[in-house]
Amino acid sequence: MSISYSELENAFLFISGQPPFTNSAILNTENGEIYYQSDLIGIDDLPEDIEIDDEKYIEIPHKNDLNLGRDLVFEFVSQYMKNDLDEIHKIFSRRGAYSRCKDLLEKRSLLQKWYEYENEKTKEALLSWCAENNIEVTG
Repeated sequence: MSISYSELENAFLFISGQPPFTNSAILNTENGEIYYQSDLIGIDDLPEDIEIDDEKYIEIPHKNDLNLGRDLVFEFVSQYMKNDLDEIHKIFSRRGAYSRCKDLLEKRSLLQKWYEYENEKTKEALLSWCAENNIEVTG
């Protein structure tokens, strides 16, 4: 069974665009089809046998499951913005941290570098997750 990287990435972004457990995407390991579920926007196309056949389905992980949330920000900051580490800790002690963090990155002219870093680390983590789960990725 194989899946295209773009399909996998789209499912991952669907899940990770909201807090954990808000959205889900389930991969059929036999045919590569992805099923989506979200109470937030009223999507529920999960197959009827999902509860019965747990060998056949695997849940696409949320970014937090792959340490691609806050941990990744601190990894980036410790590598590219060591002098701002205290500021980032303050930013992440309150709500709206990602927005304020991106404002600081833009102020330091590092926003594009962050996006590139985030994309690279996301791809590495997703491909590693696929390898661990015997999922072949194409494209």
